Amino acid sequence: MKKQFVLLLLATVWLTAFRTSDALEIGAKIPKPDVKMKDVSGKEVSLNDVKKANGLLVMFSCNTCPYVQRNQERTREICTYALKHNIGVILVNSNEAERAGGDSYEAMKAYAKKLNYSWYYAVDKNNELADAFAADRTPECYLFNKDATLVYKGAIDDNPGNAAGVQAKYLHTAIDAMVAGRAVEVNSTASVGCGIKRKM
Repeated sequence: MKKQFVLLLLATVWLTAFRTSDALEIGAKIPKPDVKMKDVSGKEVSLNDVKKANGLLVMFSCNTCPYVQRNQERTREICTYALKHNIGVILVNSNEAERAGGDSYEAMKAYAKKLNYSWYYAVDKNNELADAFAADRTPECYLFNKDATLVYKGAIDDNPGNAAGVQAKYLHTAIDAMVAGRAVEVNSTASVGCGIKRKM
């Protein structure tokens, strides 16, 4: 019991020390837009580099989370849909505690190749972007408009555990509204997935 208490205390202190930023609110500008990250192509890119004329989709993802794996077809569909609408796309892997394992750079390259990614998939060194976004989960999505303003954050849809049970395609609907110049009605939803593995 004492050991559990000590571990809980250490976790609380760690979260307080390293998670200083508040949740990114709708209307916020892109955080850390010029920080360079290594993409699986070997190229160093920033969010400003990736952004296109109609905006930017940032998705915190990884190789190892069962929710990410379960959502791969939906991830492919929504990333392709965003690119089709001239929205830049980047998947960001912030699992710094897993760099020696399933979320190593080499594993990321193999994963992206296997799944035929046609968008950026980059390493978030030292969780810099995850901390700036206050991102907690994989997958977790942030959609910015042409003015680099956040218009949607959260889940891809309302049923991350079962594609057949999806009734609301949150991100798809948000993209449609944004491109059409309308307000995004459902602009914030809860992400369901694995916790980002920050290095302690």
